[in-house]
Amino acid sequence: MTHPTASPRAAEPSAAERAYRHLKQAILEQVYPGGLLISEGEIAEAAGVSRTPVREALLRLEAEGLVALYPKRGALIRPVSAREITDVIEARRLVELHAAEKVWPRRAELRPELTRWLAEMRRAYAAGDVTALMAADRAFHATIVEAAGNEILAELYQRLRDRQVRMGEASFRLSPGWAQVVLTEHAGQLAALEGDDMQAWLDAVGAHVDNAATVLRTLR
Repeated sequence: MTHPTASPRAAEPSAAERAYRHLKQAILEQVYPGGLLISEGEIAEAAGVSRTPVREALLRLEAEGLVALYPKRGALIRPVSAREITDVIEARRLVELHAAEKVWPRRAELRPELTRWLAEMRRAYAAGDVTALMAADRAFHATIVEAAGNEILAELYQRLRDRQVRMGEASFRLSPGWAQVVLTEHAGQLAALEGDDMQAWLDAVGAHVDNAATVLRTLR
């Protein structure tokens, strides 16, 4: 007689992964603001790990452009500059417009998932849940980029959005009316996907990224 096997438990994240997640979240949420110099010991204590995994985490974050490492001193949380905002938005525009063009022939497959994420954004907005609203907005954009089928661009895009979180995706909190604009513009993108004019779709995607850039620069 065959006995059912127990489902495997999800592997616990390593100490280095825990340190990485803790520190990255603290940077993106500006618990550790730009310009702060923090020691490995402070990070290790806050994350509940030893210094060795902290070093591994810091190397990953340095590669992502979020910290600068100073031997024997610690890690400097990179401040957000006007140049970084411009560079990130420019890169986002290139990636998103490329992806939007690639997915156009398969737009019928894309519409249901985007519709679902827009509905999730509306629910979060109605509930006043800014965290859920930001997560659904990010998923809406990522769905388009990932559907383009280029894994390298999808990974790059996630890093760009990480950096934008730190710059001001808190724009949902700090810029009155921005959430309503985002909902309206996403609805406009979906409407464009239902038509036969690819340029109207590309224009809607590009205009949304440009408007986000304007809000980010205003918040500085």
